[in-house]
Amino acid sequence: MNKILLICKREYLTRVKKKSFLIMTIVGPLLIALVYGVSIWLAMNEETTDSEKNIVVFDESKFFNGKLEDAKKIHFHFSEKSTVDIEKQKLKESDDYGILYIPSTFSPDNPKGIYLYSLSQPGILIQDFIEKQIKQIVEDVKFEREGINRATLEKIKTKINIKTIKLTEKGEERGSAGAALAIGMISALMIYIFIFLYGVQVMRGVLEEKTSRIIEVLVSSVKPFQLMMGKIVGIAAVGLTQFLLWVILSAAVTSAISGFYGNKFKEKIPLNEIQKNEGIENVEINEESVSGFLSAFSTVNYPLVLGSFLFYFLGGYLLYSALFAAIGSAVDAESETQQFMLPVTIPLILAMVMIQFILKNPDGPVAFWFSIIPLTSPVIMMMRIPFGVPVFDLVLSMCLLVLGFLGSVWLASRVFRVGILMWGKKVTPRELFKWFFYR
Repeated sequence: MNKILLICKREYLTRVKKKSFLIMTIVGPLLIALVYGVSIWLAMNEETTDSEKNIVVFDESKFFNGKLEDAKKIHFHFSEKSTVDIEKQKLKESDDYGILYIPSTFSPDNPKGIYLYSLSQPGILIQDFIEKQIKQIVEDVKFEREGINRATLEKIKTKINIKTIKLTEKGEERGSAGAALAIGMISALMIYIFIFLYGVQVMRGVLEEKTSRIIEVLVSSVKPFQLMMGKIVGIAAVGLTQFLLWVILSAAVTSAISGFYGNKFKEKIPLNEIQKNEGIENVEINEESVSGFLSAFSTVNYPLVLGSFLFYFLGGYLLYSALFAAIGSAVDAESETQQFMLPVTIPLILAMVMIQFILKNPDGPVAFWFSIIPLTSPVIMMMRIPFGVPVFDLVLSMCLLVLGFLGSVWLASRVFRVGILMWGKKVTPRELFKWFFYR
């Protein structure tokens, strides 16, 4: 045990003292803050960066004459003295953004054949703005023809907002599906990224020491199993340290940016201006909806989420890093690791793919089985926990993950003890399988 702790301490201190670790620990949160700040700054300065767009309307049906309304930076100009082919030739030499062509066959009952020609691919907002205007004009004509008053119809429309609250067995209220979805997705994605990030570090660490022949000196003093466990636990401590520092620094920096830009952002881009620019109608954002959004997150059981995240982060990392260590010991170059990494990482990739199906039924049989299988449980169970999972499911998943880690360590140690001393020989999957039975 003492030798494992010594190796763990060596791995931890060696990596923590590296300039690359210190730089990435500081630069990581700054990059997050930079992306966050730049996105806010661009949104605040969108009015000055977005150019005016003049669209020539060639309406052969005469249906939309004088009916299309301009937005703040989108202007319509009707053309009647030429053909659409001539207008397309003029577009290359003019400052117009595009041509909206409406054929003579257009009618409210046959709203087809409309084209928007432009020299650059139109953005989705421009297309959506034009489509909504045309849709509303056509609907107004149909309403008038059927004797329906649009104003009356708009009054009849009712917006229903159902707040989903899960009741526990003790009668406690838990957060809404939206809050659970956001927290679950973020947690699952972070575990997926960190398992790959630090698991590969274990593999590279073993591979570097094997190729430099340092590992041959180390195994003369410690057992291969002790060496492998020391590396796995030491790098786990490095990853956990860096992760906690990232969380603290990122929260501090983004909070400072939010406080600096918060009021300016609200003043710079009021809601009604966004609606006018993008053609958005009937959008209601008030204090009640904002408070409801915040209250949904306040009902989440954060101690359970954070505790489970740390457990599944460490459990998933330890399980996969043991397998990565075995891969690093079995090859002589990093280019040879791909053939062995794919079978190991398929369950983890499958877990990310299955998230979309888990969201449809977080308590279904598919979600249950994927959340207790050790190779997929770190991602899937973290996706389920914010929605609320039975205690039995959670305890069973944790126990199986611990057993899965012990099993992966045993398998990896069988490969590790042989592979670290193998040199200059290409290892095949068949030969790798034989190593499990060597004494």
